[in-house]
Amino acid sequence: MNIPRFRVLPLLALAAGACASPAWAADPVTDALQKAYVPYRAALFKTNAGQAGESADALKQAQQAWSQVTQLVKSQPTVPYANDALMARTLSGVEEHYARAVQQVAAGQLSQAHDTLEGVRDLLSELRRQNQVIVYSDHMNAYHAQMEHLLDEGPKWLKADDGLPKLAAQAGVLTYLAGLLASEAPASAQSSAEFKDLLGAVTRSVEALNAAVAAGDKARIEKAIGQVKAPYSKLFIKFG
Repeated sequence: MNIPRFRVLPLLALAAGACASPAWAADPVTDALQKAYVPYRAALFKTNAGQAGESADALKQAQQAWSQVTQLVKSQPTVPYANDALMARTLSGVEEHYARAVQQVAAGQLSQAHDTLEGVRDLLSELRRQNQVIVYSDHMNAYHAQMEHLLDEGPKWLKADDGLPKLAAQAGVLTYLAGLLASEAPASAQSSAEFKDLLGAVTRSVEALNAAVAAGDKARIEKAIGQVKAPYSKLFIKFG
């Protein structure tokens, strides 16, 4: 997957924003965007799983939800997005990504469709960033980016003479971001037993990674890296 990498400064900016009274879906447009994100997550998950029929159905629902967002914005633009030219570009951009993904799914190109849908996440993240809106999905995205970085680079670090310090640093980043997944979760999630179970699995996977790195056991580290993605995916599809 083509994921933009979060580096130190973006992470610090996100953390600072989380401590500075961010907007938490407090307006109708952000609420609508978050609701439309639910079928989007399903489409992202289904294309990644290679499920053609389910992907087509999920994309149809995502397009319908996005159409409702477009209608809302045209009928009553609200703060913090009022008069924002980026909103107009985001609306059309997401529509274009969905249309392209539909064509790719129809052609059996599920991997390409998944990559296309990743662009929707980037568009929405940038819209929120430009308007100083922080939602729980931003913390999920930050974790996801660093997780993917670990999955891409971790196996290489394991083979390098100086790889363990890099793995330790990456495990530390994931520990911090997993903490934000807990502390920044909305009240509706924090009161959910299912959320607690899924988040607990994410936390345990990070703890296992840290323990393996601390022990310097490369076999354990390799196994721990391979067990990081699944619990995150389950949390993302339901609450991300």
